[in-house]
Amino acid sequence: MSESQGNKEITSRSKDYSQWYNDIVIKAGLADYSPVRGCMVIKPYGYAIWEKMQSVLDSAFKATGHQNAYFPLFIPKSFLSKEASHIEGFAKECAVVTHYRLINDPNGNGVVVDPEAKLEEELIVRPTSETIIWSTYRDWIQSYRDLPILVNQWANVVRWEMRTRLFLRTTEFLWQEGHTAHATSEEAVEETRKMLDVYADFAENTMAMPVFKGVKTENERFAGAIDTYCIEALMQDGKALQAGTSHFLGQNFAKAFDVKYLTQEGTQEYVWATSWGVSTRLMGALVMTHSDDFGLVLPPVLAPIQVVLIPVGKNVQLESTRAKCKELASELKALGIRVKLDEDDKKSPGWKYSEYEMLGVPLRLVIGPRDLENQTAELARRDTRQKEIVPCDGLASRINETLDRIQAELLQKARAYRDSHTYKVDTMEDFEKVLDSTGGFILAHWDGTSQSEEAIKEKTKATIRCIPLHQEKEAGVCIYSGKPSMGRVVFARAY
Repeated sequence: MSESQGNKEITSRSKDYSQWYNDIVIKAGLADYSPVRGCMVIKPYGYAIWEKMQSVLDSAFKATGHQNAYFPLFIPKSFLSKEASHIEGFAKECAVVTHYRLINDPNGNGVVVDPEAKLEEELIVRPTSETIIWSTYRDWIQSYRDLPILVNQWANVVRWEMRTRLFLRTTEFLWQEGHTAHATSEEAVEETRKMLDVYADFAENTMAMPVFKGVKTENERFAGAIDTYCIEALMQDGKALQAGTSHFLGQNFAKAFDVKYLTQEGTQEYVWATSWGVSTRLMGALVMTHSDDFGLVLPPVLAPIQVVLIPVGKNVQLESTRAKCKELASELKALGIRVKLDEDDKKSPGWKYSEYEMLGVPLRLVIGPRDLENQTAELARRDTRQKEIVPCDGLASRINETLDRIQAELLQKARAYRDSHTYKVDTMEDFEKVLDSTGGFILAHWDGTSQSEEAIKEKTKATIRCIPLHQEKEAGVCIYSGKPSMGRVVFARAY
């Protein structure tokens, strides 16, 4: 099958990128639609990848001193109203529980809500946990000796979403959310920046996905935050995707829930806060960063199966090739490589090749009767689709090295794409031309006002993805207003 043809089960990226994405998510067995509008079923293969993400991130969190905890799914409605900007940001996305019991309708209309079971106070299904956590921290914190609190939770959240897309926008999604409490503003800001670095390192070294680090504008800031830091990635269709956020919350939630601590000097002070999170949206980012018209492409670090071994032949020959594959599988497992030996004789070798290509397994190793004679094997890379005949002697070490090379080269390829689709423009005309032709990240001057930011968004549907963390000082004029600007910000159309 040629590169131009692709897999016939998958819509070509060039024909319909959105459908291509959905095809891969479904055909590769990552997720499926559910009976509940806006919610999805994460299938075992997709969940295995998410578990790999969780494992790497969880180790990084614990290495930086954080502990896992769990807080309630339901939040009293009154809690959200305690922090004005927070409720304003989430009010339209909240699912509300009003009753606690169902009954059989005496009129024969099936199951109905029991009107006698109305809650005294309505409950919000968790859209994020700042309020319930800071209500709890009030009891945990009395003095400077109780600080800092460094807590993370792995959970699900619900945000009512009308424009749904598997992994990228769903009403219910999985995530982690860190919530920390500090004695000083400086400590909280340091924590916020530290966790942004953890996310950026994960994106680049685990997902092989290059990102821009920056801070959001006031318009794009998390509801209730003083500052929101973010990592922004570029997908293959030229659109940006916010891959993670870390928020400096100041003392807003401490004041809302009256969380104070006794200082060493004997005074009462409000606590300083952060929160930070990534979600199953990263699964969508993974698909759109690396995959092709033949299916999923996975960085080896995240691949549930890193190497698939396929013996081929008939009768006695097949038994011999199976024995050789089992021997190699044992060697690879001893090196910590995740291996699958496919001995299913109900499926043809050709069907298996296509299937594992769809699943994004980084390496495929095939051994046939001729390979046994020559003490060789056919090694195929998923990312480049290149095949080579390699000697069996030293094969385990060679495979380990090849997996490392694939991981590095996927990052190099993604970075080259990102860099070649990052443009500096100085006029509104050029800005729109880039957006409508290739898309990508656009570095342009902005005057720092919400009015110009909103006008550009309304005119072009592009938003300021971030103000670069290490923004170069450069005198210029805003592409929209013509007013002075001291540096370029990152614009893009985004998911």
